[in-house]
Amino acid sequence: MDLCKLCEKRRPRRYCPGVGGDICARCCGEEREVTVACPFDCPHLVEARRFEKLPELDPEAWPHKDITVSQAFIEEREPVLALLASLLSEGAERTRGAVDSDVAEALEAMIRTYRTRQTGLVYETRPNNPLAAAIQQHMRAGIAALEKHLAERSGLHLIRDKDMLGLLVYLRRMLARYSNGRRLGRRFLHVLRGLGAESRAGAESRIVAP
Repeated sequence: MDLCKLCEKRRPRRYCPGVGGDICARCCGEEREVTVACPFDCPHLVEARRFEKLPELDPEAWPHKDITVSQAFIEEREPVLALLASLLSEGAERTRGAVDSDVAEALEAMIRTYRTRQTGLVYETRPNNPLAAAIQQHMRAGIAALEKHLAERSGLHLIRDKDMLGLLVYLRRMLARYSNGRRLGRRFLHVLRGLGAESRAGAESRIVAP
């Protein structure tokens, strides 16, 4: 009799592309994004997303509570937010093995960098985690390209550091809201993919404020 490839105890009920074999429903539920790196297009993962209960957020642990990010602020800067979300998603997908926690580290490093700029110092914080560092590098390159494009068109630097900080904090809070807390969880990245990476030209963003 065939047995689940993970527990080797129960009968398998479904094929798992993450392990390349058949597993039981219990292992699918318990090991999904914990010990198994699930591909985005796994039908069982997509179905699980519909009913997944997210961890309760501790109000005291809300990221960067001292920074105010209003709905009006987000609406006025939707094209730039769409670009940042797209860069974040692209950077993670191009970084093999990257998960939500790596994205969180990349965002935290960028937030610290822009916080430092508020004091008049130019110092870039870089993550020790190579996956987070790769995501950060992709975002930095994309932001630099956007700023160059704007400067060539208008002769001005149109993205203030304060505004960029607010948008990065917004994405960090969005990650805190949508991540499922699993070790290999990519629920936040799944959300970004579902929203659809908006065009770099600044198409209207569909991101809903957390």
